[in-house]
Amino acid sequence: MAPANLSTRIPTAARFGARVEAFFRRSDAARGYLLLSPAILIMLAALAAPLLLLVLYSFWSQDGYLVNTQLTLDQYSTALGREAYRTLFYRSLSISGMVTIVTVLLSYPMAYFIAFQVQRNKFVWLILVTIPFWTSYLLRVFAWKIILGYNGVINSGLMSLGILKQPLEFLLYNPTSVVVTLAHAWAAFAILPIYVSLEKIDRSLLEAASDLGDGPIRRFFRITLPLSLPGVIGAAVLIFVPTTGDYVTPALVGGTDGVMIANVIQVQFTKIGNWPLGAALALASMAAVGIFALLIVQAMRLAISRVK
Repeated sequence: MAPANLSTRIPTAARFGARVEAFFRRSDAARGYLLLSPAILIMLAALAAPLLLLVLYSFWSQDGYLVNTQLTLDQYSTALGREAYRTLFYRSLSISGMVTIVTVLLSYPMAYFIAFQVQRNKFVWLILVTIPFWTSYLLRVFAWKIILGYNGVINSGLMSLGILKQPLEFLLYNPTSVVVTLAHAWAAFAILPIYVSLEKIDRSLLEAASDLGDGPIRRFFRITLPLSLPGVIGAAVLIFVPTTGDYVTPALVGGTDGVMIANVIQVQFTKIGNWPLGAALALASMAAVGIFALLIVQAMRLAISRVK
């Protein structure tokens, strides 16, 4: 009986394999998913699984040194109900929003210059934009700490010129220093997507606008800016989302007034050891960032539709 069963199973398996192969040959989507399957598996293992574990921890509680696995909403009640945490949420969103606005406004002229004014060696200019990323992120933060410090470059320079008699104390350890440091750190992430959008603009549209009597300013606001808004949206999202979760920069240059929610989450996980509360704070922060980023995208899309 065994050889007979084996002989009947082999053709069945072969027919099944042939059908699967024919399906993948006919379906472009199936071939695409097959090619993406290694990346999808890595994402599931490296992103989805830790996130699910974080969600699970947020419904647990901490009893001394032990974790109580009984499901509860106490951690979310603490994360959303305590005024200190709400204040940190608002501060984090406001600082990240300010970083996004400042970085985009400062990066747009640079991207515009590379796209429209540089005729040759654009690749060299793009490499120059990424030079700050050749050094460690911590070194760049410490560099700004030296620049903005009490005896830093700015204060020393102003005092040597006779402009100041005493060093300025408000340059460091406040939200402004966090905004300045993060804006410099993430500038390339704004310049590159804006540059790509500007580079794709059909130059004949600008020539037609000029032939119809539009000046440089009117041509910019009617054609260049609306067509580059997708790059601006991408830059805004790329900056806003990670800066909200940054805890290194606020810890080094923010002081007590520049502490963000990520600093509290880091303390909960690494020093206090209250993983359930840290997980609840992290998920609440992710939800707030997601909602705020969605509002930014929708506002930009509305602006694009009105311009069109």
